Amino acid sequence: MGRLDPAVGPLDLRPAQDVAGPPGTRGPVGAAERHLAPDLARGAMLLLIALANAPVLLYDRPLSLRGHLAEAGWADRLVTFATTAFVDGRAYPMFAALLGYGVVSLVRRQLDAGATHAAVRRLLRRRHLALLGIGLVHAVALFSGDVLGAYGLAGLVIVALLAMSGGRLLLTAGLLAIPFLAVGATYGVPPEPHVHYLPSAAEPSPLTAAALRLGEWLPATPVSALGMLVPICLGVWAGRRGHLDQPDRYARTLRWAAWAGIGVGVLGGVPFALVVAGVWPATSLGVDLGLAVLHTGTGVAGGLGLAALAGLVAARTAHPAGTARASATSRVISGLAACGARSLSCYLAQSVVLVPLLSPWALGLGARLGSAATALLAVATWLATVLGSAWLARHGRRGPAEVALRRIVYGSSSARS
Repeated sequence: MGRLDPAVGPLDLRPAQDVAGPPGTRGPVGAAERHLAPDLARGAMLLLIALANAPVLLYDRPLSLRGHLAEAGWADRLVTFATTAFVDGRAYPMFAALLGYGVVSLVRRQLDAGATHAAVRRLLRRRHLALLGIGLVHAVALFSGDVLGAYGLAGLVIVALLAMSGGRLLLTAGLLAIPFLAVGATYGVPPEPHVHYLPSAAEPSPLTAAALRLGEWLPATPVSALGMLVPICLGVWAGRRGHLDQPDRYARTLRWAAWAGIGVGVLGGVPFALVVAGVWPATSLGVDLGLAVLHTGTGVAGGLGLAALAGLVAARTAHPAGTARASATSRVISGLAACGARSLSCYLAQSVVLVPLLSPWALGLGARLGSAATALLAVATWLATVLGSAWLARHGRRGPAEVALRRIVYGSSSARS
């Protein structure tokens, strides 16, 4: 089929590569085929996504930067600092990298099963158009900060990335870093205080709020998709090497990536976090933008470092100590992995819980809760999705959103396989 070494080579899906072969594709990945590290990373990172999304649903109070409230209480400011330094701009790049990584695995499975390049291209197109559609529904119905649409839009260009050599992938990521940093620098840095970050979050009319959410999501989605291409390129590069598929083999690389990535992410995030939390007063908009650039750029390193850490945990889990403590740890890891395997359902479930609780058209807690209380609510919501995912895993059931996506992409016969 014209493929190179499956461990490191490009997976060229251009039309000229098509050869005679079975016209269809194999079904979706089965439970026994899943790798622990990517699922573990997704499950843990969903906590960070909940912590990142919840603050932008607060309203009717003056804002600091990146949509956080400007608060005086020490607990609220501490949470704002921690969220900005360790969460904002770290979780979503990691998910984008895992998107690129997962597409490489999907393509390789399809080609190894004998699917044609044309069939795999159609499969990828259906999958990412489906994500784009789900993102649109999610945005209009609940949350305009939806990221699924951006993942779907960015995923439509992954076919071109798959054909690149490793060097060209890294060069492309470097070139895309320029608009990526520009977008990140201006995100959430208002020229003057605001009383709500998302107008839709403060709208008491459900229908008007839905219209506002659509207006917020439409322009933001292509901009977010552009920003995701940098970690996606890096995810494709890592996926061709199977770093998370074989964490034992790449333990040294993962260890280096975890220490360096998380370290850089923390060091680059702390200065901007001090400004956002009001601990370090900003001197000018230019200083704010400069610190935001540093925060954005190092966030990719932090996200990749967290993914590498998940690989190391997965490698260690493969060799349990056999103690009661190890058994308890394994149950925690299994629950996180179950959540990661149902990440689409769990991500949407966060909005199903948090948006009605915080929005003025429902309970309206977003006008009263501070950052600390909102963070506790986000953690509780995430824990509920982990427990729900563990229950589904014990009963051999997928998440409802995963079932729907598989039915769209593979057909009804594969939805529950």
